[in-house]
Amino acid sequence: MSKYEPIIGLEVHVEQNTDSKMFCACPADHFAAEPNTQTCPVCLGLPGALPYTNSHAIENIIKFGLAFNCDIATFSKFDRKHYRYPDLPKGFQTSQYDLPFCSSGTWISTDGTIVGITRIHLEEDTGKLVHTDVNGKKSSLVDFNRGGVPLMEMVTEPEFRNAESVMEFLRETQLIVRYLGISSADMEKGSMRLEANISMREVGDEKLPDYKIELKNINSFRYLEKAIVEEIKRQTALLEKGETPVQETRGFDENSGSTFSQRTKEGSADYRYFPEPDLPPIRISIETIENLKKTMPILPKQKREELQKMGLSEHYTDVISTDVDRLQYFESAVDIAHDKNISAKEIANVIVNQNLDKKYNEPALLVKYLYELQNKDYASADDTRSAIEKVVSEQPKAVKDYQSGNIKVIGFIIGMVQKELKGKGNVKIIQKLLTEELQKV
Repeated sequence: MSKYEPIIGLEVHVEQNTDSKMFCACPADHFAAEPNTQTCPVCLGLPGALPYTNSHAIENIIKFGLAFNCDIATFSKFDRKHYRYPDLPKGFQTSQYDLPFCSSGTWISTDGTIVGITRIHLEEDTGKLVHTDVNGKKSSLVDFNRGGVPLMEMVTEPEFRNAESVMEFLRETQLIVRYLGISSADMEKGSMRLEANISMREVGDEKLPDYKIELKNINSFRYLEKAIVEEIKRQTALLEKGETPVQETRGFDENSGSTFSQRTKEGSADYRYFPEPDLPPIRISIETIENLKKTMPILPKQKREELQKMGLSEHYTDVISTDVDRLQYFESAVDIAHDKNISAKEIANVIVNQNLDKKYNEPALLVKYLYELQNKDYASADDTRSAIEKVVSEQPKAVKDYQSGNIKVIGFIIGMVQKELKGKGNVKIIQKLLTEELQKV
């Protein structure tokens, strides 16, 4: 067991799905749009163009903060964050510095670890560099469509101690954002972007290390998890040799499975923050905050508890609760089936274990199908599945023959299931569920 422990903090960027950008009326949905077709003098920072705030984006970040038990500021402001980069046409980013909208939040992991949310602030996104060949020469082009899109940045305290709890937090954050309806949080499209700050210290030491490594530009949960694990190994090996890791930004090489240096960072950059002179401070009334609390949907943790109270297993609960569209389909079907003596578990069985046929693309059609099964004196899906499991366990030779390529034996197994169901099984359903079961064995 290593004498060192990881100290991990996160920065999570979430692009909002508002209709317009943060400080102008240009469309915010930039994905796959023709480059530089969704811009105006404001988001391009042209002389004389004045910004104005998107109130919907401010309401969204307040909801996001409430979901993480944050204090919501009744007085906030925007600031200019200065740095030169090709995808930042103004030479500064309109962001927030000392008065963010949300601060001092908390999140509790399943193992009871309490992680502090330092702040959640609102800013405009930058443009995007596109690296390509132009007339046979490697070139970097700039697409400003993304520039100005409302971007929320969450910063956590450095209180994660392993990659597993980091992944739990990030997946829950993605799900919360989707439940709130404020972003698709799609990693592949860049609407959710992650950075992890990692350092190591001796177990028992309460002081923060005097260095940290920033993992950046990683576009999936899986790769970030691998990067964290590898970085912990790399830093531990250096410390065991008596060396202190160089403070730097590192990326992750998917082919080698290791992290690599991108640039060194001696300390915080001098961003020369000062209040944005073209935007007035934002005052938010207590009444506004309370009204937004009332519009909050049930969040993932409470939804999982609700589904389990319906009798759903942990597996069914996870499958249904982690996809917002699937959850809405399930809940609509349960509402429709309320007076038809069809259980939530029976509906979940079909949704989780069968690829829903196009003819069941509406919840009402699925309920109609299950209702007709009941009233044709067929066994329920629950009973059919139980009978299949029993027969499969009692007929190992037939199962082995089937798996060896003797597909005709499935007729024998179906017959045994029908016998178990006293002839009330629906043959088509038995065959479908049986095939799925035999693939698991």
